[in-house]
Amino acid sequence: MSNPQGGYPPQGYPAQGETEHLETAQYDGSQQPGFDGQAPQPPQPVGGKKKRAYAGQAFEFGAGANAATAGQQPPLTAFPGATQPAQYGVYPQQQPAVGYQQPAYGDQGPPALPGQPGYGQAPYGATGVGYQAPEASYPAPGANSMMGGGVSGVTQQFSQMGMGGGQQAQQPQAAPGVQQRLNPLIPTDLISHPFNVAELDMPPPPIILPPNASVTPSPDANCPPKYVRSTLNAVPTTHSLLKKSKLPFALVIQPYTSLHDSEDPVPVAPDQVISRCRRCRSYINPFASFLDHGHRWRCNMCNLTNDVPQAFDWDTAQQKSIDRWQRPELNYAVCEFIAPQEYMVRPPQPLVYLFLFDVSYASVTSGLLATSARCILESLDRIPNADRRTRLGFMAVDSSLHYFSIPRDGSGSGESRMLVVSDLDEPFLPTPEDLLVNLAECKENIETFLSKLQSMFQNTQNGGSCMGSALRAGHKLISPVGGKITVLTAALPNMGYGKLEVREDKKILGTSKESSLLQTANGFYKSFAVECSKNQVSIDMFLFSSQYQDVASLSNLPRYTGGQTYFYPAWNAARTEDAIKFATEFSDYLSSEIGLEAVLRVRATTGLRMSTFYGNFFNRSSDLCAFPAFPRDQAYVVEVAIDETITKAFVCMQAAVLHTTCNGERRIRVMTLSLPTTQNLADVYASTDQQAIVAYFSHKAVERALGSGLDAARDALQAKVVELLQTYKKELAGGNMGGGGLQFPQNLRGLPVLFLGLMKNLGLRKSAQIPSDLRSAALCLLSTLPLPLMMQYIYPRLYSLHDMPDNAGVPDANTGDIALPPPCNLSSERLVPYGLYLIDDGQTQFLWVGRDAVPALIHDVFGVADKTMLKQGKATLPVIENEFNERVRAVVEKSRDHRAKGVGSIVVPPLYIIREDGEPSLRLWALTLLVEDRADQGVSLGQWMGVLREK
Repeated sequence: MSNPQGGYPPQGYPAQGETEHLETAQYDGSQQPGFDGQAPQPPQPVGGKKKRAYAGQAFEFGAGANAATAGQQPPLTAFPGATQPAQYGVYPQQQPAVGYQQPAYGDQGPPALPGQPGYGQAPYGATGVGYQAPEASYPAPGANSMMGGGVSGVTQQFSQMGMGGGQQAQQPQAAPGVQQRLNPLIPTDLISHPFNVAELDMPPPPIILPPNASVTPSPDANCPPKYVRSTLNAVPTTHSLLKKSKLPFALVIQPYTSLHDSEDPVPVAPDQVISRCRRCRSYINPFASFLDHGHRWRCNMCNLTNDVPQAFDWDTAQQKSIDRWQRPELNYAVCEFIAPQEYMVRPPQPLVYLFLFDVSYASVTSGLLATSARCILESLDRIPNADRRTRLGFMAVDSSLHYFSIPRDGSGSGESRMLVVSDLDEPFLPTPEDLLVNLAECKENIETFLSKLQSMFQNTQNGGSCMGSALRAGHKLISPVGGKITVLTAALPNMGYGKLEVREDKKILGTSKESSLLQTANGFYKSFAVECSKNQVSIDMFLFSSQYQDVASLSNLPRYTGGQTYFYPAWNAARTEDAIKFATEFSDYLSSEIGLEAVLRVRATTGLRMSTFYGNFFNRSSDLCAFPAFPRDQAYVVEVAIDETITKAFVCMQAAVLHTTCNGERRIRVMTLSLPTTQNLADVYASTDQQAIVAYFSHKAVERALGSGLDAARDALQAKVVELLQTYKKELAGGNMGGGGLQFPQNLRGLPVLFLGLMKNLGLRKSAQIPSDLRSAALCLLSTLPLPLMMQYIYPRLYSLHDMPDNAGVPDANTGDIALPPPCNLSSERLVPYGLYLIDDGQTQFLWVGRDAVPALIHDVFGVADKTMLKQGKATLPVIENEFNERVRAVVEKSRDHRAKGVGSIVVPPLYIIREDGEPSLRLWALTLLVEDRADQGVSLGQWMGVLREK
């Protein structure tokens, strides 16, 4: 997780006084009204002088949000005894996930372990002696009686040994009879120590496994949280203990953390030797163990003993022995295998894109047709095509279907033909070939076609859209191969299959009947999506209407086919910001390396079972999720059930994604997560991950909202927080609150605020002002966003810019990374009237200009003399030759940086400039993001904590 400086350590910036090169933009205080008008001062370090200038005469310097925490409680460190470094609280002396106390190894590889062939020494088999049995300190799972019952009673034992207080002493390997110590439970009071936003940047509680749990001492043997996070980092051994805790046990899985493999490479097993358990089909991983001189391995999921494949220690390409301890699957919890022939039902599918252009009057006049055609034209070289098999197809839709037959380059005329089909009930393919064409063979003619597409429909008056019929025709066209249908539409499908009516009714918004608007209006969309999934066809919807578009119905197509719904309300190409936003996103969308004909399965230690799955895919059988295309910008949640008592010291869960890459290679991405077990409720609470819990309940809330209505979803969220607080009070706080406080473990301090943010989110908020399309689009985000973006969407980021620290917005001298100012809590108490603030929920950015902002600040940032001249609403920051403008632009850009957050996303949030004394509707919109305030029909954080304390 990032720390509040945007994930970059704060060292390495010039100290005050080292900023001579910035002094050109300083003020001497004498030229501008609103300064104290004294004689020019000698130059000072930029920050202090300038911030005083921006604070204006009327206010004391030091009242802004970045001034000595402005009366805000400092964030608590995660464990007592931990020192508090510059980047807020972190866990003390965090060990590698697998409980080794060995340092990371340098280039020479890990040191040899006694009694084992050296890691990286003479290869196995070279001596002809065979494998020695693993050393005694690597017990086989299940053989370790002292660990058998989990790791309970830990805190008491260590407190008796005089090791309490939460300091994680570097201990030797556990001696027989001594149980592994887990994270200490640290109670705090939510009323006397209010939540600080910086606590959201703390990593999840560390996973503390028994020593030597993995077969190699690799620091990467356990899955990093950016790929898989568990709601519980210590697992109850029984179903009854899990039930008693009232906590959910679920995994948040994000198999890809960038749009391109090169940005986040994962180790790949070089040969096609894949060793899997014969019974449970788990892949060999760092937590398996070797027996019988290394000729066999025991599965860490089901305990079955399997033969090690003969080629496991042999490089067939170079015909020589290799050192098995260097194999990626034994050193890395996240790795990929190149799949051999038996993993394919048919030869690997090529990448296929079929574009469905809406060419109705609304689409042509808004500029959608011209912009999307030009964007595809300019992005043809970015579409993945390393194997030169990528195929493209184009269809246009109004009240008829328009097919385009594109000839190969160099074959006669080179002119594409348009074939029109008016039969919407049984649409047929007018010609079998030339409708899906090879990008490499027809590139020039595709370019010619795209450059002329706009002119073919420029004078249209046709307002019809038979998108449902077009989808059926498109499915018929690409289903023999599979692929992606990309729909670009600005109209409601109003004829043919899947015809929809305008059903938005302002009178029922905010009432109990509103939930009917979030349901699908026509069963066609769900049944057709399931049909597409069977034929490996995925659908992405880009929706642009300025009128009602029934996002609730249309979003079913991506939901069951592994696609995504991208919503651009009231988009118009005449607004530069709109055109650039869509063009940037669509170009990134086309260049993204998606997986094809993919399936996801999660396996686990005997006694655990995957019970429920959430996300955009089709659940083909009880535990198999099918994705015609596997996107790079989504996460999935899987609920885990405990069916029988677990006797092992730790459990393992393994998610595997079998897919075809864009380059026609069949691959399996495997992610293995290992977690300790416990019989102690305190251990469970102390190791709970609050962000993963919120992600799980976000999916549950969307499901409840679509099934039972918005009121039921909000009530369920409130009931859950109350239940957790009650359980903690009764079971772990001795039923005693004392002084009217509200006790909760330190690692869960953000939970009440995040639940409040979720209930106030656009998708779930009680309001009569939210159009159902906007709400439906927000619900799509709440059920697909990767975890870091979901946290920001639920609890947006607020940065104070007029008084940011001197290092904020300045590239680091060594890395070039930009530091962000420290985030502020989302309360209007943090906004001073002369301030400049950035509010960013990951989907939209607001630049808030206080009503008393001084002319110098306005001039520096926006280049206008007076704030009345500021253009409000959607805008782009001007590029002005001064240091402060550069820093503000750098912070706005850095706040949009998905890669720094460890996620893939195409979204470029639009920037709205908002004056505190300007357009009221814009101002109210920005204020709805201040989760801790009272707004619309929602309560403030103070009232919310009061409600929770009463209950």
